[in-house]
Amino acid sequence: MEAAIILVFVMGYLAITLEHSLKIDKLIPALVMMAICWALIAMGIESFPHWFDSAKHALMEGFGSFSGEKKLDIMEETLLHHLGKTSEILVFLLGAMTIVEIIDYFDGFSTIKDFVKTKSKVKILWVFSILAFFLSSIIDNLTATIVLISILQKIVKDRNVRLYYAGLIIIAANAGGAWSPIGDVTTTMLWIGKKVTTGHLIGYLFVPSFLCMAVPSLIASFLPVFKGDLEVDEELDNKKKSRFSSTMLYLGLGAIIFVPIFKMVTHLPPYMGMMLSLGVVAIFAEIYSSSKFSMTEFDSDESDANALHSPVHHSLSRIELPSILFFLGILMAVAALESLGILFEFASSLQENMPMLGTEIPPIAGYERVSDIVVLLLGVASAVIDNVPLVAASLGMFSEPIDNELWHFVAYSAGTGGSMLIIGSAAGVVAMGMEKINFFWYLKKISWLALIGFLVGAASFMVTRSLF
Repeated sequence: MEAAIILVFVMGYLAITLEHSLKIDKLIPALVMMAICWALIAMGIESFPHWFDSAKHALMEGFGSFSGEKKLDIMEETLLHHLGKTSEILVFLLGAMTIVEIIDYFDGFSTIKDFVKTKSKVKILWVFSILAFFLSSIIDNLTATIVLISILQKIVKDRNVRLYYAGLIIIAANAGGAWSPIGDVTTTMLWIGKKVTTGHLIGYLFVPSFLCMAVPSLIASFLPVFKGDLEVDEELDNKKKSRFSSTMLYLGLGAIIFVPIFKMVTHLPPYMGMMLSLGVVAIFAEIYSSSKFSMTEFDSDESDANALHSPVHHSLSRIELPSILFFLGILMAVAALESLGILFEFASSLQENMPMLGTEIPPIAGYERVSDIVVLLLGVASAVIDNVPLVAASLGMFSEPIDNELWHFVAYSAGTGGSMLIIGSAAGVVAMGMEKINFFWYLKKISWLALIGFLVGAASFMVTRSLF
């Protein structure tokens, strides 16, 4: 039965990877894979000799001798446990997405255009790279990419030049998302999963992530495409700017930044802080829009009429629900493999059988050098395979305590490794759609820059991690 479950997972994962070729949205195989994996576990529960205790991060003793009824009870408890942990991530993302959409409702991101006051191609490159790096750490790398490429399309007329800017924005946005607990889905997973804390995450990864962004941008500054000046369109946008644009931008970003602070003060899960932030932003949004819409009166005709004018209702209708359902499917499918102990056994065999590189060098900060190789391979794999299941698998593979440098290296590798291919990250995929970037063009023109940035950042992490 274990072989059948692994086969279902591999087939589902292949369907996700070949999403564009099959023309089937990746959320569909993710949900089907999740349901079938858990159905097979439920039907074959009596035959399984092992069960993984997520709370103790070890195989449950004597599971093979338990009665079928007790095994079913354990399976239901485990399923509920994983659903709860997954739901924490999904509710957190729903709140963050809604706040971002509220900011966009008031055209808040148009304020960012004020930062672009130069016509130099190199200076504009650095402005967008730095903006992408820091903005992605607050509103996540996917949203930051969408915002900045939208602005870029209004500033840079030459599409051939704009593609290079878009490529560097992808690298910078993924690098910026890696060092913030709210900057990338995978980093958020590690943060909510109590593998990293905000202070240590920033301490470990800010410099490596910055170098991952800065080195490719520095090299690109010397490329012929970035020589000279641009013809900047003075009429960037004909849309009338809302008088609350700047206010809602700073309020929304401040509310998202408040979430880690709320967690440190109250020790409550991050989604509670995000819901509080969403509530505060929603209050101001409703006041500024002068809407009488009531979220508790969905059945009234007046509510339906006013819903069109409610920024909260409008924003909720625009959030990426397909992405939420995809995360649900993939995380719960990986949880099925973890529960059977498959990931735990795989990690154990990996540690025992993988040839050691640099064995003459003593282990750094308490964990074996082989872990470095595994994590670096994870980063390379994230350029081909979605990094969400890779990080979910790492949660079941390693048992290091909170803030162990291994978890920070996982956050860095999974977050930045995807930049090496246009399909390797959500930021890359959305940029590919917005600018119709060719896969092989990116591979030829941008991938080598992303690889250099990834390796420089990884080397920097290996050198500096012993300081924390």
